[in-house]
Amino acid sequence: MNPIPVPRDIPLPLPAPEPVLVAVLVVFFLMHIAFVNFMVGGALLSFYYEVRGLKEKRYDALAYEIASTITANKSIAVVLGVGPLLAINTLYTVYFYTANALTGTFWISIIPLVVVAFLLTYMHKYLWKQMEGRKGLHLAIALAACLIFLFIPLIFLANINLMLFPEKWGTVHGFFSALALPNVLPRYAHFVLACPAMTGLLMVWLFRRRSAAEAQAMGFSREELIRSGYSWVLWPTLAQFVVGPVALLTLPDVSGSTTSTMGIFSLSILASLWMTLLIFIETRRPAERIGRSFAGICLLMLSVVVLMGAGRHLYREAALSQHRELVRAKTADYMHRVEEANKAANPGGGQRRP
Repeated sequence: MNPIPVPRDIPLPLPAPEPVLVAVLVVFFLMHIAFVNFMVGGALLSFYYEVRGLKEKRYDALAYEIASTITANKSIAVVLGVGPLLAINTLYTVYFYTANALTGTFWISIIPLVVVAFLLTYMHKYLWKQMEGRKGLHLAIALAACLIFLFIPLIFLANINLMLFPEKWGTVHGFFSALALPNVLPRYAHFVLACPAMTGLLMVWLFRRRSAAEAQAMGFSREELIRSGYSWVLWPTLAQFVVGPVALLTLPDVSGSTTSTMGIFSLSILASLWMTLLIFIETRRPAERIGRSFAGICLLMLSVVVLMGAGRHLYREAALSQHRELVRAKTADYMHRVEEANKAANPGGGQRRP
């Protein structure tokens, strides 16, 4: 049986107080993941509606409207991702870089994959009219972008999960063995379902701001577009009540206490139930009243996202607490031995010669 590896940390001071770095990690990651949801969900919904547009032209116009949001959301997601990436590198250096090294080829492939996916989304958006007569090729471009967008988060999730379990580092040999660790696939399903749900909320916001004439020009009523957005929020959220508990129950046992983590996740489930009820009520409202609860739904969605982000951070701390103490002790012992070796090599160091 392989012992748990305990590497040395880098003995450098943090560039900012730890609470500040934690706040940067959690807050900016939640902002980043929201726009990733908009980006991935937008790509999926745009592809879906463009396929429907092959038979009913008005859906092609709707697909174009959704596709027009992807490149902007992509840019915001990238910018907002810098903060949490720097924070996690600083706070969890040993763990993050170890996971990266163990999945090396796939981890570094994120860069070319992101470049290709972004180029495909620009092609899909800006060549829409030019490729009107070549829908098969245009849809193939959209599908390729969707598949890449769906694969990149799987690499991230495998790495973020792997860094939490040092006891597994000796048994992991690349990306696919990291993918087989507990909780990766349930978390991935949870993420994938969040993408159309968040994009559906974006659709409601987008089309609530449109006039009835603008909606009519697309071939829809304003109410119909809003109901479509709410449907994309409702059904994936209902599915989350199955996938979410599976993701929660498959979290491996860790050395630290997870009582507060489970309490926070329970609160997020209650907020989700309330939000789902409001969405269901909204979908049953008459045209003149639909959208009345939009602000409340957004606040509840925000509370769910914040609670889940906080719960995830607390679980990460609980998972690594004992091992981080071992790393600190080994680092302190290493620095003590370095100091002793320096003294032995230079016994008169620091003293002036007479």
